[in-house]
Amino acid sequence: MKIRPLYDRVVIRRKEEEETTAGGIVLPGSAKEKPNQGEVVAVGDGKALDNGETRPVAVKVGDTVVFGQYAGSNTIEADGEELIIMGESEIYAVVE
Repeated sequence: MKIRPLYDRVVIRRKEEEETTAGGIVLPGSAKEKPNQGEVVAVGDGKALDNGETRPVAVKVGDTVVFGQYAGSNTIEADGEELIIMGESEIYAVVE
C-alpha cells in the first residue's frame, strides 16, 4: 500500500522498541515505553498559507526524527507494519 499524506502531514515508522535496559534487565512487552524516534516514510506537499502559497515540509523521506511521547495519535497498519500519521508541528527535531 502506498500512502501520500495531505498538506503538512508526515508518515513515520516508529523505531524498534528496546527489549533490555542498559543494565541488562529484559523488559516484558507491557513495561516497555514506546520510542519517541522514527523514520520519515512519506511527507505531504506542505502547509497552505493564507496568501495561497504552499510552504514545503521541513523534513524529507528517510530523515530520523524525534517527536513527543503522545504525538501522532493516528496510527494505521500498512503492509504489516504500524505507521504513525502526524502533523509537521508535532516533530521536535531531526537527528543528524
